[in-house]
Amino acid sequence: MTSPTPTSLAESFDNLKTVLSSPQFLAQEGIGNEVPFFIYAYEPSNQNQVVEETGNLVSTLQKQGISILEINLYDAAVEIIKQRGKWDRLLSLESSMDKKKFKTQLQNLTDVETKLIPAIAKQIESRDELQLLFVTGVGLVYPFIRTHNLLNNLQKVAKDYPTLLFFPGRYTYTEGRGQSLDLFGELNEDKYYRAFNIQNYKL
Repeated sequence: MTSPTPTSLAESFDNLKTVLSSPQFLAQEGIGNEVPFFIYAYEPSNQNQVVEETGNLVSTLQKQGISILEINLYDAAVEIIKQRGKWDRLLSLESSMDKKKFKTQLQNLTDVETKLIPAIAKQIESRDELQLLFVTGVGLVYPFIRTHNLLNNLQKVAKDYPTLLFFPGRYTYTEGRGQSLDLFGELNEDKYYRAFNIQNYKL
């Protein structure tokens, strides 16, 4: 399972458009009884291009009448912190606070199970119809939000339609270790086996 190269990135998004707009994919065919979670892994160096291509993809699919909700994890985390009235104080402490303590503070404020998932659930519930969920901003919230923890909790509120997570790194399988999410292509601590590699999905 490899990430697209820079030259094939546009082509891979063209393929994504074809897959995501297909009735088979939207009906969750071909995945058995598994949770309809998919990973789009890409080289971190392509981040800016992926952001642009993702925006174009959302726009194109919406014009085709497909209802999409995009959750940017960084934006969601900032909104949670601001709603608790902690944003300005957090910014003022960033330069002086011990890094481990600062990380702990961020984790407490944006706890995945008790704060982030409920916030995402509210956005989902606000949509009358939803066919696709996109999750972006993964690299921006590391290390205080971990991908495997997010996905494990997200399946409680997002399992009725396909969810696609855009991942800056690799989604790999190795003997003995199983499948893992290697953030930035280097960190291999996030083991997660329930998601499908979207680039392997066949119509």
